Amino acid sequence: MNTGSYYEPIDEHRYKPTAHAGGAWDTDEQHFSPLGGLIVHAIDRHLAARPDSGPDSGPVLSRISFDILGRLALDECEIRVETLRPGRTIELLEAVALIAGRPVVRARAWLLAPGDTTAVAGGAEGRLTPPQALKSWQMSDVWPGGYIASLDVRPLAEPQPGRTTAWISTPLDLVAGQTASPLASYIALVDTANGIAVRESPTAWMFPNVDLTIHLHRRPGGRWTGLDTTVTFGPTGQGITSTVLHDAEGPVGHAQQILTVRPL
Repeated sequence: MNTGSYYEPIDEHRYKPTAHAGGAWDTDEQHFSPLGGLIVHAIDRHLAARPDSGPDSGPVLSRISFDILGRLALDECEIRVETLRPGRTIELLEAVALIAGRPVVRARAWLLAPGDTTAVAGGAEGRLTPPQALKSWQMSDVWPGGYIASLDVRPLAEPQPGRTTAWISTPLDLVAGQTASPLASYIALVDTANGIAVRESPTAWMFPNVDLTIHLHRRPGGRWTGLDTTVTFGPTGQGITSTVLHDAEGPVGHAQQILTVRPL
């Protein structure tokens, strides 16, 4: 499971998931994490196709929210992107992923104009212990599925119920034959957060997330996604997975996932 990609392109808008995209709750479904990265990849391609696009021009994706609308079958998917609110300094895009013609994920991304704010930058926490100094953890001992099996997971300490900090990476490409941006590759690993700090055994309880919202105060880089994650279960069937996102240089933003918690 250490070569290949999560998706193979069919045409400009359609992609076929490989076995590496197989889910954890159901191995016949797609894990949302690589699909989230694929949606960002589609947004990148949409922006690159504009006449005024360039490697260092245009607004920067600063928040993206994904709503998971239904079952993510391990089948061909189509992604359509449109601009909802154009603007020179602030822009809103929407991307919809469809399987068998039915919307299964709806994402909205706010893009903000870049500028030099180095003089006032601050407020973030310190860096995590680098992944090169840590040992790998077999996350597949807890979760099944091709996606989980494809990961290199390196926790800073022994994972605890509801609390884990870990680095995640993968040797796989996001899309075969296409170069994904560092941002798309980074976001393709963020949804893993809900699986690294389980409060209860997934063989006794279900706690899938129905959304994922990511806020970024700077653009992440490198091949590792750092997840400083806390999971909270409430008393009436809801939970929240909250994560401070890191790259090798330090924090880059936050992610939140709302969970539906119920016994199996």
